[in-house]
Amino acid sequence: MKKFLHSLSLRQVILGISAIVSFLVFLVLFGIAGVLSRSQLSQQMAARWSPDGDMAQISCFFSQNAEVSHDNIEEFRHSIDGALTEASIEQDSPNANARLWADAFSAGGRISVTSDRTTIQANALGVGGDFFLFHPLRLLDGAYFSESDLNSDYVILDEDGAWQLFGSNDIAGMMVYIGGEPHVVAGVVHRERGRLQEAAGLDTTLVYVSYDTLEKYGTNNGISHYEIVMPNPVKKFAYNYVMEHIGVSEEDREILENTSRYSLKKRMEVVMDFGLRSMNGKAIIYPYWENVARGYEDIIALLTFLSMLFLLYPVLLILVVLVILWRHKTWTAKSVFLFLQDKAERGMDRLRVSGKEKKEAARAKRRRKKEYKDKFDEEEEYDE
Repeated sequence: MKKFLHSLSLRQVILGISAIVSFLVFLVLFGIAGVLSRSQLSQQMAARWSPDGDMAQISCFFSQNAEVSHDNIEEFRHSIDGALTEASIEQDSPNANARLWADAFSAGGRISVTSDRTTIQANALGVGGDFFLFHPLRLLDGAYFSESDLNSDYVILDEDGAWQLFGSNDIAGMMVYIGGEPHVVAGVVHRERGRLQEAAGLDTTLVYVSYDTLEKYGTNNGISHYEIVMPNPVKKFAYNYVMEHIGVSEEDREILENTSRYSLKKRMEVVMDFGLRSMNGKAIIYPYWENVARGYEDIIALLTFLSMLFLLYPVLLILVVLVILWRHKTWTAKSVFLFLQDKAERGMDRLRVSGKEKKEAARAKRRRKKEYKDKFDEEEEYDE
């Protein structure tokens, strides 16, 4: 080993060390990109629903011109079970309450919320379906609500709204009034902070209410987002079904599959679309979580691209070394074959010799044992 190291020039040592450092930087950058992609919980619904990889999460974004209504959502929902039955996809869980799919939708707007202390005018999301199943915001107090709850008069406040209305975050179960009607505070959620989050729209108080509440008592900008997690027995099954049956014209919608959003292939596509990605000819305003996801998509794609550049250096260096070794080789394919054959034969010989030695040792042991026994028997006869 020392002889080998002395044979290397300083330049070769530096190249080797730099290649190792470059590979380590690749691992760090690629690892950070992976951690960031897994941190986007709103994009991980399919994995949470089923770890077997047989589900897909699809998101649809609509322009105001689409004029999607609650009735449109219900019509689409009614078609899903029939489509799954036709595709021979059935629920095989022993749990009677198990479902094959889940969905959620939301509409943005403004709403007035009153407590015994004050009244605030706040941005609002009117949500339906299992919205908080798709978007598991961090709860500071209380619990989520869903469309299946018998009481739809629930509200969830972010921490800023809770402090403005009550001066506390510990307010689950307390009452507020929206449009003069009492609503129960189901919970208080943490509002994410950061440059991306604020640019995405989380720069002010946000109140979560049922879609019915927003439609009745607030300013409703219309349903702008629908998402579903459903079986995906073959590639693109769920995506294609939503594309064909969502009932909104192509110019007024954008549909994406969240399941593979941060895959290596998708990251490279984002890099290849650099400069074109920000161009959007559709009148679609993304909700805050999609803006955040797109921001992280850019960051993850950039980290992946940089990591690949750092990987390229050691790979090229190894190829150069292999080419040099090939050009200066003193061996042929035949000589390598004969060398390996000779090594194999020597190994077999060693095994055979080792086997013979073991047998000889065993025979010698038995012989010594017999001699010792015969001697012991003779001594006993002599004593008698």
